[in-house]
Amino acid sequence: VEKIRDKENIFAVGVFEKYTNHLNTEENHIVLVNPSDMGNMGTIIRTGIGFGIRNLAIVEPAVDIFNPRVVRASMGSLFQMNFRYYDSFETYRDTAGNRSLYPFMLKGAVPLQELRRDAEETYSLIFGNEATGLPDSFAGMGQSIVIRHTDHIDSLNLALAAGIGMYEFTK
Repeated sequence: VEKIRDKENIFAVGVFEKYTNHLNTEENHIVLVNPSDMGNMGTIIRTGIGFGIRNLAIVEPAVDIFNPRVVRASMGSLFQMNFRYYDSFETYRDTAGNRSLYPFMLKGAVPLQELRRDAEETYSLIFGNEATGLPDSFAGMGQSIVIRHTDHIDSLNLALAAGIGMYEFTK
C-alpha cells in the first residue's frame, strides 16, 4: 500500500482477479501499440468511456492495465472497458473484423481537421508508444492521420492526442 498511496487516508484495500474480455467487432476500437506510461493508459481509458468507445486493444509489450496507477487514472472507467492484449498488431487486425484503420502519426497523410469519412463506418483509432510513436509501416495501413500543432513542440502527449482523436471521431 505504501508504494501506491499519495494520501494518508486509505479506507479500504481490495483484492481482485485479473481478467480480459472480448472486443466487440461491431463497435469502434482504440488501439494502443506498446504503451509504456500508466497514467496515459488510465486517462485514455477514462476518455474512451466518456466518448462512448468501449473497446481497447493493447499491443504488447505494454503496461499492465491492472497496475494501480492505471486503475487510479481511469477513475473506475477501466471496469466499463472491454480490453484485450495482443502479441502483435497483425494478430489484432486478423480478429478485429471489417473496419477502417486510422493510425495517428507525426507524418500522417491527412490532417485530422481535414479528414472526411463515412460517419457510419466502424473504425479503429491507432496510437503508438509515448516515446517512439507508431513505426513507419503503419502509414500504409488505412488512412494515416496527423494532428497539426506548432513547430514549437515535437509532439503531443499520447493521452491528449488520443482524446483529441476520440472527440473528432465521435462529434
